[in-house]
Amino acid sequence: MTIEPILRHPHSVSAGRRRLLRRIGIFVSYTGLSLVALLFLFPFFWMVSNAVRSNTEVLAVPVRILPEEYHWDTFIEALVSLPFGTFLLNSFIVACSVTAIVIVVSCLSAYAFARLRFPGREGLLLTYLSTLMIPQVMLVIPLFLVVSKLGWINTYHGMILPVAFSSFGTFLLRQFILGIPKDLDEAAMMDGASRVRILVTVIVPLAMPAIGLLSLFTFIAQWKSFLWPLIATSGLDKATLPLGLTLFQTQQGTAWNYIMAGATISMLPGVVLAIVLQRVIYRGITVSSGFGGR
Repeated sequence: MTIEPILRHPHSVSAGRRRLLRRIGIFVSYTGLSLVALLFLFPFFWMVSNAVRSNTEVLAVPVRILPEEYHWDTFIEALVSLPFGTFLLNSFIVACSVTAIVIVVSCLSAYAFARLRFPGREGLLLTYLSTLMIPQVMLVIPLFLVVSKLGWINTYHGMILPVAFSSFGTFLLRQFILGIPKDLDEAAMMDGASRVRILVTVIVPLAMPAIGLLSLFTFIAQWKSFLWPLIATSGLDKATLPLGLTLFQTQQGTAWNYIMAGATISMLPGVVLAIVLQRVIYRGITVSSGFGGR
């Protein structure tokens, strides 16, 4: 009696089983993603947790996940104990300037490599991209010698220009431009548009996802940069935020709670920029996932 309905409707059983397996798969996927998200968010949680506790409790053993007593005034003390405003202003000037130059230069060079035909284009592109394999540490001494000869030590242009050119940005935008139909360029040329106008009015608006992604990567990389500002500056008047945080390390000890508070404050611009550009970032990652297939 109980087997007959099953024999009469085998498809309903298989459909129900598929729905059950689909729900189990969704549950497992969301559980896995939640665990991975928690794993990546824990360092940020630990940074904020150490920022709102006393330095003695930061070094206390055994380690406590949550502080016994919350010291929210640590953020204010960290801000007023050092010229934080100067450090923030210097970081903004350097990061924004480098980002702007990288975007302009990358757009021009990427358009040239993607659309213009000239002798030695492929070889020049390979040579240009091969610079990605050179570690930054190997370039520090030559760059310092050049900047020192030019008298650019402890200046904004000394911190900005040597790091304001990105072969990665050229590669990223070139691959994106290759996916834009050439018919749009030809239509603009028939209307009398020049190469520069085509780049500005046709290519750049369509390449905004990749440009937004490159802007975020470049800004965050320069915002947290430590090695080159350390070498290119000689005083606090041009020091950036990562350099300023090292001043909490003294002969009397390290104020870890102040460092964590300053690090928490310093990450806010990057978080805000990521939130503002989240749609652009998502589109940029989606369309740039298949570099080799363009």
